[in-house]
Amino acid sequence: MTKTNQNKFEIRIIQPSINSLFSDDMNGKFLSPLSCLREFGTYWLLEFDLPLVNKKDIKVTYNENSISIEAKLKETYYEQKLGVQTKFQYFKKIVTLPNNINKNKTSAKFENGRLKIIIPKKISGQKIKIN
Repeated sequence: MTKTNQNKFEIRIIQPSINSLFSDDMNGKFLSPLSCLREFGTYWLLEFDLPLVNKKDIKVTYNENSISIEAKLKETYYEQKLGVQTKFQYFKKIVTLPNNINKNKTSAKFENGRLKIIIPKKISGQKIKIN
């Protein structure tokens, strides 16, 4: 995403191949947001770039071993490729999570177009008695 001279944002879709022009995301009218999963000592940090989105329009859902993000854009975005115009109204992405997480203590914060989800690790230790 780049900022133009008129203080408007432009979303750029990077297509790895011609086949991806007809992928589920294009047909489903979803954009895939940039994301990053990083590990820290006691937690995982999952971040998503969600520009042009209001906090109230974000839906975060846990599945078996993944987390799903859906967010409605403030306005419809149009992309024209090979003479075909496609409109996008949502961001959507599913990220597979590590096994050692504590879903019940997960927290999220949305600020300046960036969603940060903190996922604590499960503490799976057992004391060993020393004789």
